[in-house]
Amino acid sequence: MDVMPVDIKVLVSQGAAETDAALERLLPAATVVPASIHAAMRHSTFAGGKRLRPVLAYQAARTICGSVPEGIANLGAALEMLHTYSLIHEDLPALDNDDLRRGKPTCHVVYGEAIAILAGDALQTRAFEVLANLAAPAEATVKIIALIANAVGTVEGMIGGQVLDIESEHAKPTAELVNAIHRAKTGALIRVSIVAGGVFAGATDADLARLDLFGRKAGLAFQIVDDILDVTVDSAALGKTAGKDLDSEKATWPAVFGVEESKRQAAELIDEAFAALEPYGEKAEGLKAVARYLVDRKN
Repeated sequence: MDVMPVDIKVLVSQGAAETDAALERLLPAATVVPASIHAAMRHSTFAGGKRLRPVLAYQAARTICGSVPEGIANLGAALEMLHTYSLIHEDLPALDNDDLRRGKPTCHVVYGEAIAILAGDALQTRAFEVLANLAAPAEATVKIIALIANAVGTVEGMIGGQVLDIESEHAKPTAELVNAIHRAKTGALIRVSIVAGGVFAGATDADLARLDLFGRKAGLAFQIVDDILDVTVDSAALGKTAGKDLDSEKATWPAVFGVEESKRQAAELIDEAFAALEPYGEKAEGLKAVARYLVDRKN
């Protein structure tokens, strides 16, 4: 039977709109006291992100149960809060010292370092508050919180990956080091977005193992492409300062393998990710389309 092609632009835009509506509802208004931090949280959250992590969660859920479940937008919003918190902190002078994110001035440039630090902290705290109140069975909710907390943490999680990234600057990059950084710093949150979406939809242990494998492959491919874009696209198209990785002598995939080999490996990882979803047939087409979008994007 022929499979209807997925309109990825519609799928991503609809998922982003659902996520934005949930974020609008879940974040305090910019006028709520203390207004400065709420304005800062909203400045970075609504700066124009693609909402890819929420969309991955929605399509992972569809892969398991055949449709996007009611109430999952709150999970997507929490994931986006955590992602935004990480970007606010990553852009700080003590870390990457960047003044441009998503084509707009970074949080600390507009609101100062102190408020930016606290805005990131507040987004992380609010995310877990939202997760604790998901419209899901208690067992699933607890599992989602545990998985996400682990993926954000220090042992093979986002914060640990950021530490490795900082400590590896100006050191000779190796394949092992770059792989460790990417799987933790960026890949962990992408992977857990997919797995958490599956848990929300009632996935079995076998389902979660397949989604986890898919997420690991797709997450690494995403970061490889991010490294490639940093050295091949200008700042206006990228939406953040291009060439930062090169200037900071960061450990990146192109620094180890070169641009063309990096592109080949990203494509290979996506093919391997797709193989993990074979048992789901047409139900996985949306998730596959988002993964393909991750590596075909231009910014």
